[in-house]
Amino acid sequence: MLLEIDVSLSYSLDEGRFALLAIEAARTEGQVVLSERLECGGASARHILGESGVGQRIHLTLDSPLMQLGYGATVEVTRDGGPLEGMPAHPLYDLPAEALPFLRPSRYCQSDMFQSFVSRRFGDYSGGSKVAAIRDWVAEEMSYVPDSSNAATTVLDTFAAREGVCRDYAHMVCALVRAANIPARYASVYSPNVEPPDFHAVAQVWLNGSWHLVDSTGMSNPDAAVIIAVGRDACDVAFMETAYNAQFVEQSVRVTRR
Repeated sequence: MLLEIDVSLSYSLDEGRFALLAIEAARTEGQVVLSERLECGGASARHILGESGVGQRIHLTLDSPLMQLGYGATVEVTRDGGPLEGMPAHPLYDLPAEALPFLRPSRYCQSDMFQSFVSRRFGDYSGGSKVAAIRDWVAEEMSYVPDSSNAATTVLDTFAAREGVCRDYAHMVCALVRAANIPARYASVYSPNVEPPDFHAVAQVWLNGSWHLVDSTGMSNPDAAVIIAVGRDACDVAFMETAYNAQFVEQSVRVTRR
């Protein structure tokens, strides 16, 4: 599937003229970047490798307090969206180095607090079937409510409130899957069915020797999602980071099928 991505960002930085961005489509398994453009409005850009070697971050040094940036890409998504059921999980001793860190609790995903719950609720499942059961439970138990969470909301808050946005859904899946001793990481993606259009968050789980996208919001599918960045949780993959106060001016994210 071919996807066209068009992003426009405009923010005012009160102090300092530096931002760290994660907005470019990653050159990673399951997708091919056919073309892309980055317009920095006179700012200087330097690229560094993203978390876990997936994608790139942009060190942006501005020549004025106003950051105006445009990004566009054409990406061919080559991964399939096959069912998780039947995929085996790997025992701890057989996990590769790239998967091991994503078994551990993180700032927003306190997975160690859910081991008893996961054992009781999903103990009859294994491997991909357990992940699918967790995905479906999160989809059924939670309500998608805009502005119901903030940057301080952790999965403990989400589990109690049973509501949130894509960030919270992804944290919930990651925490429960890790509690089941299956590696899970947080991924930021572009997808055409996200409503309202924006950067989107999903989970990735390690099954059958590779990573598989899991979205309990139902707004994206593996064969129609473009990975931007991955990490332990939202802390690792924010689309923009700055040490200074950033005031929103304008933002637009459009993803269309070609």
